[in-house]
Amino acid sequence: MGRRLPGVVLAAVAVAALAAGCAGAGSAGGADPDGEITVGLQFPPRAAYAFEADDGARLQSLGVAETLTTVDDQARPAPGLATSWEQTADPRTWRFVLRPGVTFHDGTPLTPDAVVTALGYVAGVTAPPRAIRDIGFSVAADGADAVLITTAAPDPIMPMRMSSGNLGILAPTAYSGGGQPQVLRTGTGPYVLDTVNGTDSAVLLRNDAYWGPKAGAARVTVRYLPDPQTRALGLQSGDLQFAEGLPGAAVEQVRSAGADVAEYPAARTVELLMSQSTLFGDVRLRQAVTAAIDRPTLAAQVLAGAAAPASELFGAAVPWGATTPPPGADLARAKALLAEAGHGPDRPLTARLWTFPNRPEMPVLATAIGSMLEQAGIRVELTVGDYAAQEPDLLAGRFDLFLNSRSYLSDYADAASTLTSDYTCGGSYNLEHYCSPAYDALIQRLAETSDTAQRQALFAEAARLLTTDAVGVMVVHPRNTAGSRGVTGFVPDPLGVRPILPSLTRSAT
Repeated sequence: MGRRLPGVVLAAVAVAALAAGCAGAGSAGGADPDGEITVGLQFPPRAAYAFEADDGARLQSLGVAETLTTVDDQARPAPGLATSWEQTADPRTWRFVLRPGVTFHDGTPLTPDAVVTALGYVAGVTAPPRAIRDIGFSVAADGADAVLITTAAPDPIMPMRMSSGNLGILAPTAYSGGGQPQVLRTGTGPYVLDTVNGTDSAVLLRNDAYWGPKAGAARVTVRYLPDPQTRALGLQSGDLQFAEGLPGAAVEQVRSAGADVAEYPAARTVELLMSQSTLFGDVRLRQAVTAAIDRPTLAAQVLAGAAAPASELFGAAVPWGATTPPPGADLARAKALLAEAGHGPDRPLTARLWTFPNRPEMPVLATAIGSMLEQAGIRVELTVGDYAAQEPDLLAGRFDLFLNSRSYLSDYADAASTLTSDYTCGGSYNLEHYCSPAYDALIQRLAETSDTAQRQALFAEAARLLTTDAVGVMVVHPRNTAGSRGVTGFVPDPLGVRPILPSLTRSAT
């Protein structure tokens, strides 16, 4: 099975190069480093930028708050506010050495006590971020330049966990008032969060005291625009200089208006789940469904190229993902497998197919998939409904087919969480009720594997095993889009970890 394409590797390397020094490089060659830009982002803060509500990741993407670590182009832990780390003689404890000379936006220095205050707060909330939930997390200062992070059991991926945007470090003054931390002018990033207008907008100012490369624009107005067509129209009119998440139907119009549009992989899979508690306990039936679905056609025609056909759970967004396209439909094989399992024209298989409308591509894909299954002799009863209403039956396995859209990275660039929750025998989100001792034994090895390359090899092996066992049909991997007009410097980050705004520089007029 093919792995990551060279072009994707080069793009990821370009992202790393950008983080290392491109943010301030736009001052030459027709760029205006003192310019102001307006950007349209698709996801507003859900709870006034509260870290415990996943809004910390928004502060990270804005370039306001920073974490102890980040990730490099191969999804390995890389220095952030910590320059190095090591596991101590006690394997439950990691020591992180802090970057010298860092100051918060309020002028106070980054110290071990400041890190203890920040991480201690987020670990102590009612529902801590997933990256550190239920692991017995604690943090303590260790001398003048380091902190010790300890867990209840040895944790091989603590440096990766620390890259989660929900673990950003704010100044001690952010926590002095009690309650939710104050996020205005308390981060360390290349941008200062200066003003906030609820879920509508925010204003960022360049941090001229930043420890790394300076941000490309002096001022950024962030507009939160959930409607994708509004973002596209903003680019076309020139009201926006950058927008993410453009609708596929508007891409060519945006380009014709003079904007550059980047299309790049997303760490997400649209998957057709097959409940092994109802109709699909027989692997031949799961294989028949797989053979009946023409994934290349779904990606190229039904979604008009806004996704790549998926051959496995992981795609080109991650270094270990499969990039060789899956085969098209094989109706003869599908019908033969159905016949082997006791189904044919005289005894057709009837399956309920559920999905939800929250992502507009899902009903369209479900309709097309239903038509493909009908051609193979499987009768389909399609229901498009509210996910919240469906979830109790889904968790209990009381469904036949469910078309889902699932991110396969959870908060940081490691797939162990998804592989555990979705597919192990006791997984909390194992909707298909798949249970394989061989698969569980493979995933258990991750608990003792700290080397990133070895972990990624295990991720790929797990994906191949799921494919062999016909656990769901991995249908497509959606693509992200972003448009730029009047700015330079944007480089895609398929992992969604690095800040997206500091590299943007206004073009000189």
